Amino acid sequence: MTRMKLLARILLASALLGMTLVGVVMAETPSPSAHVALMGKVTSQAEGAMEGVIVGAKKAGSTITTWVVSDAQGQYSFPRDRMEPGNYAISIRAVGYELPRTSVDVTGEPAHLDLQLNKITSTSKLVMQLSNGELLTSVPGTHEDKMALGNCVNCHTLQRVLFSRYNADEMAPVVQRMAMHTNNSSPLHPWNRPPRAPSPPNERQVAAAKYFSTLNLSAADTFEFSLKTMPRPKGRATAVIYTTYDLPRADAAPHDAAIDAQGTVWYSDFDSQFLGKLDPKTGKVVEYPVPLARTGPLAQGGLQIAFDKEGRVYFGNMSQMQVVRFDPKTEKMDTFKPPIPDSDIGDGHLTMIDPAFQQVDGKIWVNVADGTDESGGTWHVDLATNTWTKVTYPPGSPSARAYDVVANSKNDMYGMSFTNNKIWMTNGKTLKTVWYDMPAGEMGCRRGYIDSQDRLWCGGFNGNDLVMFDPRTQKITQWKAPTPWTRPYDAEFDDKTYDWGAGMDNDIALRLNTQTGELIEYLLPHETNVRHVEVQKSGALSSMWLGDQHGGTLIHIEPLAP
Repeated sequence: MTRMKLLARILLASALLGMTLVGVVMAETPSPSAHVALMGKVTSQAEGAMEGVIVGAKKAGSTITTWVVSDAQGQYSFPRDRMEPGNYAISIRAVGYELPRTSVDVTGEPAHLDLQLNKITSTSKLVMQLSNGELLTSVPGTHEDKMALGNCVNCHTLQRVLFSRYNADEMAPVVQRMAMHTNNSSPLHPWNRPPRAPSPPNERQVAAAKYFSTLNLSAADTFEFSLKTMPRPKGRATAVIYTTYDLPRADAAPHDAAIDAQGTVWYSDFDSQFLGKLDPKTGKVVEYPVPLARTGPLAQGGLQIAFDKEGRVYFGNMSQMQVVRFDPKTEKMDTFKPPIPDSDIGDGHLTMIDPAFQQVDGKIWVNVADGTDESGGTWHVDLATNTWTKVTYPPGSPSARAYDVVANSKNDMYGMSFTNNKIWMTNGKTLKTVWYDMPAGEMGCRRGYIDSQDRLWCGGFNGNDLVMFDPRTQKITQWKAPTPWTRPYDAEFDDKTYDWGAGMDNDIALRLNTQTGELIEYLLPHETNVRHVEVQKSGALSSMWLGDQHGGTLIHIEPLAP
């Protein structure tokens, strides 16, 4: 790279990060503003210049929104290569504040737009702005009480609970009804579990209903607890660009997002029978319908997607109890079902799959959650012959019902569960299993990845941490998330320096520097229910893709600084 180009890049980075360069002057070098399409200052009467305000710009008619964050002086700027000329609607995220409807025309010259935010005085408006994590921190109750409330975020935000007006008696059948919905239900798709004999709410449901009714508006028109908000981003947490992509269906529910070797982003729909792909350069989305395997009032949609070495896409089709394989080159879709009669499936749903090292022995790993003794558990599957072999354990073995299953380079399988304080490895040749105890107080992992050194990185959901297991030393290392109720759902290492994670509650993306232990929290542009993280390892710095499962968007998080 020439000295001129290097200096231009430094100047651009300094403009984006709000830094001042002293003693660097070259007549031929463009000024930083030449690289900026839109800039301005964010202020409010209450605070003056405001750091950590997330500012979004969406061109009229586009499905793509670009977001930047204001620095310590309140300055924000959008790079020119992210904004073509046109009219842009401007929006913000800053808890406790709102921006009047604002738009700006962007041309070939740098545009300037200062943003004056208004402080919110309405408690109801403020509650609607808070993340699930902020609400869990705000409400009174024991940890067990809050864990019961936290289960609600699987299907919707906590505002639905808090703004309800059911008393304890009225709430009990509601809690019971919610428990009968599948984990991939949503307000638009309230899928039900297999019917059961009618019964009154059980003791746990009655207790949860009583607790929920002390938080909601059943007894008063105002909330009886103070609202606790997270601080806005500061310092290096403001050095980031987000890009959000709207998906074409109003009911789109992207659970997993995964990037292939060509840079295409694929996603699974949690609520509906679709596989989708996004071209990040254009925002174009193509969706492929997935055929039903089971008829009747059964839940649709799927969970994990993954690639094999040939670039084929695999999809765990949940209550449809099938593995779906899609070849992007031929657009041929194949489906594979376990050899289990429907009568023996019960509440089973096929969730996790890992074909990453199928080339080793021709097998993939498949997990069936819940279900009966016949259907539930981990399977070793030869798709060429559609042969399904159930992994079994000797009498007296630790419980090994996995939430996630991941393969190492030998195509052995690591299992984990966020309700089990063990990690286990099943040998791909012998199907023998070895268990490893997690450190005292660690509750277990929810989802994870294998890195290039065959180490397991995972999200310690209930432990509020990121976890790494090194099979060579058999040592487990943990890094606590700075903010309560982050509950990392998943984690992936970039094979260089950074481990990424995120969860359902705090709208935070975590980036861990594994060499220093530093954790940076990137506040996402809007409420984001995250189930899976996908690290894009190319580039000078790794970045991360997320599916916004409740919001019908895909999100790309790109740090601007190490």
